[in-house]
Amino acid sequence: MNVIFENLFSWILFVLTIVTGIAYFYDYKFTRPKRLASVDKARKETAGNLNSKLEKEMLEPKDIIGQTGSLFFVILFVFVFRAFIIEPFRIPSGSMLPTLQDGDFIAVSKWSYGIRNPLTNSILINTSTPQRGDVIVFKYPEDKNVDFIKRVVGLPGDIVIYQNKNIYILKAGSDKDAIPEQVSTKLIETLEEEISGIGLADKYEVYEEQLGDISHRMRLNTNAPMMSQYFYKQENTPVGMWRVPDNCYFVMGDNRDNSKDSRFWGFVPMENIKGKTLGIWLSFDFKHDSSSSMPEWLPSAVRFDRIGGLK
Repeated sequence: MNVIFENLFSWILFVLTIVTGIAYFYDYKFTRPKRLASVDKARKETAGNLNSKLEKEMLEPKDIIGQTGSLFFVILFVFVFRAFIIEPFRIPSGSMLPTLQDGDFIAVSKWSYGIRNPLTNSILINTSTPQRGDVIVFKYPEDKNVDFIKRVVGLPGDIVIYQNKNIYILKAGSDKDAIPEQVSTKLIETLEEEISGIGLADKYEVYEEQLGDISHRMRLNTNAPMMSQYFYKQENTPVGMWRVPDNCYFVMGDNRDNSKDSRFWGFVPMENIKGKTLGIWLSFDFKHDSSSSMPEWLPSAVRFDRIGGLK
């Protein structure tokens, strides 16, 4: 039962596909021949001059079964496309700033890390595994009904250290005398953002960070503490150090001081991963002037400059 709730929308689409499929084939086998016969009879009565519009109307199903069946191919396409090709997601928070913003709609590849059973998320065919720097969507390990999006920092067997807001990684398979390497960062800019409602501003430093082959931007809040007292404590390791288990990944948000990620709850099992983020296909701005009468859930503008890759 938990599997159904964790993949509820996929189950709904699956059931709709089955129901509309049965209706379509019932109509095709038993009702459509009667409509075709009626059209043939009308053609004979009009000496082949049956109005095309009237003919089309006569061929359209009028009963509930036929009308339900007419939705079959649309729902089948949506189910297959979403389950095996690309699934859309909306970014609901700022934990991935500056890469992704609240209001971005992203396309997530469903085949990058294996062809999966859409009803259970189990891997049917292996393709590849997440790489350092990939932005992934996954089921939050503490509540699998919730989808999270973060960046892969540590791979299975890695040792990840977070100290003084710097990341150090000792890669899996390194020599015994090897030391963890600091992830390369380069300061790009410093900016200020107003803290909503109190008239103060937070100061952020934006860095270019290199994780594996991927270069991306991340930011730090210079006024925020590390919150290490809330870090996930792994057995036999000091605070701020984690050894990534087999078949698991260590992930972090690009908005480092405003992200609930592996530092606080642990690792992402491979079975929880839903796909790899390909890019932004739509972006809405939901900010409204104080004088605006528009509801907050209505977008105020389309951010065309954000559509494309990962900004």
